[in-house]
Amino acid sequence: MVNVLFVCLGNICRSPTAHGVFEQKIKALGLQDKVRVDSAGTAAWHINKPADARSQAEAADKGYDLSKMRARQVVNQDFQKFDYILAMDYANLYDLQSRCVYPAQLEKVALFLSYGEDEDENEEVPDPYYNDDGFSLVLALIENAADGLLKTLIQKHNF
Repeated sequence: MVNVLFVCLGNICRSPTAHGVFEQKIKALGLQDKVRVDSAGTAAWHINKPADARSQAEAADKGYDLSKMRARQVVNQDFQKFDYILAMDYANLYDLQSRCVYPAQLEKVALFLSYGEDEDENEEVPDPYYNDDGFSLVLALIENAADGLLKTLIQKHNF
């Protein structure tokens, strides 16, 4: 089993979108028994709250269901449990790196968009929380990177 964790600041916009998109892509290929997906935030502001309604609406328009997801905060055990810990932006990447109490686990932490085909254009998934127009861009970036991540997992883990 390969475990993937998507991380943003509050775990209500970007990381639950990545979680929902990637989970659906895995199910479409019948890999749900080989890959486990979760999401979390570096901040504790929204613990147990559902994904932002705007994220849910944008995702639903493309056939993704985020309605059952609830926000949680990254915990130390995540660094042991997950094989891939993918940050949505540099701020969260640096936060994860500074929180990692297991130096050997640092290699698991990376920027999510590093798996995207357009990585030269966008290195970070922008936070759409204060920008109602940003949710469609976020979903497009996430779909692209999710496809790249899936290709990587299939090749690296021989699925």
